Amino acid sequence: MPWPLNFAQRPAEKTLQKLNMMDSEVLKQKVVDKLQTIFDPEIPVSIYELGLIYEINVLPINNIQIVMTLTSPGCPAAQTIPVEVDQKLREIEGVNDVHVAITWTPTWNKTMMSEAAQLELGML
Repeated sequence: MPWPLNFAQRPAEKTLQKLNMMDSEVLKQKVVDKLQTIFDPEIPVSIYELGLIYEINVLPINNIQIVMTLTSPGCPAAQTIPVEVDQKLREIEGVNDVHVAITWTPTWNKTMMSEAAQLELGML
């Protein structure tokens, strides 16, 4: 009677998959929350609200991949912001590894800012 045992295991596997998916969403929200604590030194708005974060990927075993940009290629904080993103995301309980990739495509512009950021900067 091995087949009933295998059948019984399948729902448990599906439950584990659903839990992992929920955990990924919870972890992604924790990443967003942490990104909202990182500010561009020249602009009093978080890098998340500025629209500098293009992608947040939660990969297997709680690895985090961030694809981001900066306000310009000559940004004076180009050396510090990605390092701060890496360091702060590693502080999140359960995060295994972090990879921060900088991209210049698409080029960042002010329309990428959230409405909250635009309000904060008096643009609305």
